[in-house]
Amino acid sequence: MDEESLLLSLELASGSGQGLSPDRRASLLTSLMLVKRDYRFDRVLFWGRILGLVDDYYIAQGLSEDQLAPRKTLYSLNCMEWSLLPPATEEMEMQTSVVKGRFMGDPSHAYEHTELQKVNEGEKVFEEEVVVQIKEETRLVSIIDQIDKAVAVIPRGALFKTPFGPIRVNRTFEGLSLSEAKKLSSYFHFREPAELKNKTLLEKADLDPSLDFMDSLEHDIPKESTCHSPEDPQRAPRPCAMPSEAPGSNELRMGPGCKVKSHIF
Repeated sequence: MDEESLLLSLELASGSGQGLSPDRRASLLTSLMLVKRDYRFDRVLFWGRILGLVDDYYIAQGLSEDQLAPRKTLYSLNCMEWSLLPPATEEMEMQTSVVKGRFMGDPSHAYEHTELQKVNEGEKVFEEEVVVQIKEETRLVSIIDQIDKAVAVIPRGALFKTPFGPIRVNRTFEGLSLSEAKKLSSYFHFREPAELKNKTLLEKADLDPSLDFMDSLEHDIPKESTCHSPEDPQRAPRPCAMPSEAPGSNELRMGPGCKVKSHIF
């Protein structure tokens, strides 16, 4: 959700049964404007809310003029004070993959995980149980990155690639037509392309370089991983494995009891 149209987007998202209180909305709108100014972002998106047992995490992302450049992610517990999160790494994902259950809502909370590590003593090698502590902030970074890679989508034409390379917002984009909105090929993963680079020149012949520079949902493997129903009032593509996940108001479960609310746009 772009901070410039935040109130309208929150109103639309509340139709799914999830929303923010009036005071939270007011605090969020004001604080995101300050975040945009202080961090000198080109755009600020309200990413969503991750529910915790003690407190909830409110997530925002800052974008530079190049819309596909690495995004800065921030979190807040009160919609007023924001803290910058470090970039996600593969090591973080491996560390946090063993953590199950709900978030606590406390960034300093440490999960304890017992694992076996090989210890050398002279010529002898044996395994020893070691307690590893994983900070909840690290888990938060990893979960946000995984959700972004899995379900952040954008309609074709909303962004365009300039002749000099940077990706810009298409100010003339007014949405997809009904016929185009029914096609999975009209939606792209909002991330750096992975599959597009492997296409042959023949496969790229029908693509518009200024618009088709990201991976299309129609080529997802398995192909049934994304559903689209023309009868859906929102007309939004949804991951089939997570049927309640959709742009604008999304719910995702990452492991037993771990419930995540996220607003992708």
